Amino acid sequence: MGSLAEACVVIKRLWTEDSPFDFDGEYVQLTGALQNPKPVQRQHPPLLIAGRSSAVLRIVAEHADIWNIPGGDIDDVIARSTLLDRFCTEIGRDPASITRSIHVPVSYEEPERTRDAIGQVVDAGFGHIVLGLPAPYPVGVARWVADELIGTFAHAHA
Repeated sequence: MGSLAEACVVIKRLWTEDSPFDFDGEYVQLTGALQNPKPVQRQHPPLLIAGRSSAVLRIVAEHADIWNIPGGDIDDVIARSTLLDRFCTEIGRDPASITRSIHVPVSYEEPERTRDAIGQVVDAGFGHIVLGLPAPYPVGVARWVADELIGTFAHAHA
């Protein structure tokens, strides 16, 4: 976790600082570090950190723009999101400044189950949903997802 936290600091500095800098961490040591060209995105590209442990969520609270949780029981997902809110509050960060992202497995046989899962995570404040499509992929799967999952969900929740 210490290495991840240091990497976040160094990455952001490389993306944003115009002058060379030194960094003397426990895991990362740099002398005269500078990245050019800089990323096109301003202030920098969004930093996404995934995980569900308390240790990861503390790093997310401090450094991430997007937090991804690899699915799981919705009650656990909500509890983890609430814990992230608490960690943000403890350090004075607005919890709403972190986009919540989740992996939702898709069921071709039971699309209503997938739509229900999408609804639950949207209601829980997740604005970025990664749909996991299992192989083998049906012909026209992208259109099916757009029509059957996203389209019908959007109409039902409009």
